[in-house]
Amino acid sequence: MAGLVPLLDSYVHNGSVPGAVGLIASGGRTEVAAVGSVALDGDAMARDSIFRLASVTKPLTAAAVMMLVEDRQIALDDPVGRWLPELAAPNVVRTPASAVDDVVPASRPITVLDLLSSRAGYGFASDFTLPAAQRLFAVQKDGREPASFPPPDAWMAELARVPLLYQPGEAWLYDTCSTLQGVLIARVCGQSLPGFLAERVFEPLGMTDTGFEVPPAKHGRFTSYYRTSPGGGLELADGPDGQWGTMPAFPLGNGGLAGTADDWLAFGRMLLAEGVAAGGRRLLTADSVRLMTSDHTSERQREIGALFLEGQGWGFGGSVDIGAIDPWNVPGRYGWVGGTGTSAHITPSTGTVAILLTQVAADSPVAPQWMRDFWQYAAG
Repeated sequence: MAGLVPLLDSYVHNGSVPGAVGLIASGGRTEVAAVGSVALDGDAMARDSIFRLASVTKPLTAAAVMMLVEDRQIALDDPVGRWLPELAAPNVVRTPASAVDDVVPASRPITVLDLLSSRAGYGFASDFTLPAAQRLFAVQKDGREPASFPPPDAWMAELARVPLLYQPGEAWLYDTCSTLQGVLIARVCGQSLPGFLAERVFEPLGMTDTGFEVPPAKHGRFTSYYRTSPGGGLELADGPDGQWGTMPAFPLGNGGLAGTADDWLAFGRMLLAEGVAAGGRRLLTADSVRLMTSDHTSERQREIGALFLEGQGWGFGGSVDIGAIDPWNVPGRYGWVGGTGTSAHITPSTGTVAILLTQVAADSPVAPQWMRDFWQYAAG
């Protein structure tokens, strides 16, 4: 394709997505494409259209945890039981395939580092049929439906009744650790997760359209969200006045934010600038950014969660490319994808931020074709 607009527009025309916003920024050059519409029967898509970010939330949550580390309110090797007493003495299934009542005590406490690197023992491996994974599904519900979650304290009580799938530090498992990071932030700082993120991340970066709810005044820019129906068409899953219309009982650190491409661009540029925002204000140290964007997994840990990782390891809140499995894999590329059809990455070696926002659910760990085509285009 000759450019980003025709690339994304082709997927609007074939019915894959109602619309999309793609943004690629490198150095002083920014290419933006806003194609299609905010809904099947809605207004034209715009650069400032608002999307449900889903798991593209995860890097922002991890950055907030690192701010608390820098504030010396917590340390990476601290056991989390001090703030999350529900997890102070967890049980672990004897083997990953064991029944949920065949458990042994955890060999050591879960630490802050375990949560940041998704190696606490909670989460999903490649095999969803494991009894402990099935039990976790009842608690770690679909983050694209925030209204299905109870308040954080009630959710933590439910989670405490689920055994760990692996011993702390033994395996990389997906999703739950980012939810726990959000609870940890609120309990450590004595402030709500939305309040902390607004004060320490969104306001300094000028992320004026990012939050856990979208107010009525912005509903005209808020995209509708769709799932693929059994017949292959698109059916509405959530509209502008739906689940993001009010603040949820549980603001989800793993996937609860809505926002725009330019908002995430500000966050990505801060990471590329080793923690410094556009106006010169430092939000994170360079060492914290390096920890966030470096791989913390072993080969064995990656094998356990291989369904989610393609040529990638895991940093804090996002994947890190470590192998050239596909044309878009660039060593050190950091970021993640969201189940609402979103993706956002930085590539430190090229100084690039690449963001794609759509409004169609991706219900498989394997990225849809339009996302893969975008990644390949962004990689040049």
